[in-house]
Amino acid sequence: MEAPPQGYRRNVGLCLINDSKKIFAASRLDIPNSWQMPQGGIDEGEDPRTAAMRELREETGVNSAEILAEVPYWLTYDFPPEVRAKLQQQWGSDWKGQAQKWFLLKFTGKDEEINLLGDGSEKPEFGEWSWMAAEQIIDLAVDFKKPVYKEVLAVFAPYLQ
Repeated sequence: MEAPPQGYRRNVGLCLINDSKKIFAASRLDIPNSWQMPQGGIDEGEDPRTAAMRELREETGVNSAEILAEVPYWLTYDFPPEVRAKLQQQWGSDWKGQAQKWFLLKFTGKDEEINLLGDGSEKPEFGEWSWMAAEQIIDLAVDFKKPVYKEVLAVFAPYLQ
């Protein structure tokens, strides 16, 4: 796997689908009316696949999932200036944006397993969740993530039919 570009925070993105080929999305607590697929940072020395399963558990409480596919390259997005400034304070580092390794996961559990408090190891990020069509997710995502979402969903399209 090639290295992500310099100046970008290493991150995983998770496209979790159910038996009906709908995609899990959740509303952000910090950005009103903004929905996204789960994502999160890759720890130092951590394998992206391991990070994907850890982030899924931390953000959604879900353990019942299997990886079906991955985007074979890193996708990047830049933070808008106001987001970059906020995250610089929060993280103590100045990243241009995020370089993401995206995974498609099949949810093998029951909806009752989903818990937006996650596994309790991190502060909750989401207020509500829903199973959505790809177009809905793109419509509801923050503008700066839409190009990445479009590409991810295009790569995973064969699995979403």
